[in-house]
Amino acid sequence: MELQKNDHSLRPEFRYPVRKIIVAIAVSGCALGAHIFGIVPVAEAASLVISPETTYGKCFGGDRFACVVDGDTLWIEGAKIRIADIDAPEISEPKCSTELALGNRATDRLIELVNQGSFKLRAWPGRDEDRYGRKLRVLIRDGRSLGDILVSEGLARTWNGRRQPWCWRRPV
Repeated sequence: MELQKNDHSLRPEFRYPVRKIIVAIAVSGCALGAHIFGIVPVAEAASLVISPETTYGKCFGGDRFACVVDGDTLWIEGAKIRIADIDAPEISEPKCSTELALGNRATDRLIELVNQGSFKLRAWPGRDEDRYGRKLRVLIRDGRSLGDILVSEGLARTWNGRRQPWCWRRPV
């Protein structure tokens, strides 16, 4: 067998590892640069501090960069976040007037909580998104979950893996 001048088959063990090393260095460099300059998408952050510079209000219309949807859902830097450790009453499709009233109170209180100062976003262990594509995160301030505060005030429930009704029928 006669080898041609440009035949790289002599050294395949050198050609592929060099490419892999170059790609690994490039990817690592990009990741390090993003970390140094603070370019980390909120939705992908495992533990990210959100500063108090942003003022959150209730979401209206299509502009959803930093606002609160309801007692357990909000938009942070353009990413839709589901507070993973709680379940709050619905306000968009409530099943009864009690659920709507409690949902409005939970929404207002969440707005107050996120505007009181910086907090961390922590990923929910074992699951990054819910079935609606919302990022599952726990909001933490001073070591305490903001969701736990809503639960302690009777405005939400601790998430147990499935939704529970907020409306009850009286016995006949």
